[in-house]
Amino acid sequence: MNRRASAGQARDDGRRTCAGWPALAAWLAGGLLLSATAAADIYAFTDEKGVVHVSNVPQDRRYRLILRVPEAAAERRAGRRARAPVRRFQQQVAQAGQAHRVAPALIHAVISAESGYDPRARSHKGAMGLMQLMPETARRYCVDDPYDPAQNIRGGVAFLGDLMRKFNHDPTLALAAYNAGEAAVERHGNRIPPYAETRRYVPRVLDLYARYRRELPPSPGNGAAAEDVPGADPCVRLVDGRRAAGSEEALN
Repeated sequence: MNRRASAGQARDDGRRTCAGWPALAAWLAGGLLLSATAAADIYAFTDEKGVVHVSNVPQDRRYRLILRVPEAAAERRAGRRARAPVRRFQQQVAQAGQAHRVAPALIHAVISAESGYDPRARSHKGAMGLMQLMPETARRYCVDDPYDPAQNIRGGVAFLGDLMRKFNHDPTLALAAYNAGEAAVERHGNRIPPYAETRRYVPRVLDLYARYRRELPPSPGNGAAAEDVPGADPCVRLVDGRRAAGSEEALN
């Protein structure tokens, strides 16, 4: 919105312009203009010709805030809260995504849906941590402590990368398998299994995926299909650049 009052209406003389802002703010709050910007603060200024400019996008430095909309403030706070955990785990997600050829946006979408970025999350079925690894999945990908964010992300992304390759880089089927199991997807002809939870889960994560693709800073592979190459061995643990003892045993 960017509205101007006519010069005849606005010009009462520049000295009295500021006194009129409360009345203008009340008018806006009454709904005459606010309906188009229900989640945006309102700014205004009077130019040298006495014309009043009103906008929710203060691109001119002369604009001054005249009406703070509670919904806008709440939306900003919600946005900051939503971005904080993304930033907290951004480095681990980027590293795991690069190692296993999985888009960071997809990883963040899974974490958001699975645990809401709570490293201590545990489901009633026993899934644990950020990416909600079941005990057998944690063992499969050599995750010793599922509540450790770095380990959980590494194991979860390795699993997700394997599913992406298994299902020809189709995120819909990979997500269905992440939620319901690989066997369930295969048993139903490589389609989303007819489970209510899975049919809610897949569209939700895909919506989050699309959102994170828009919001995350550009990074290699963000939003791109994984390459058809084997992922990094999730069970290779390096200590000072050398393979740690016991890595091979963990595979048995």
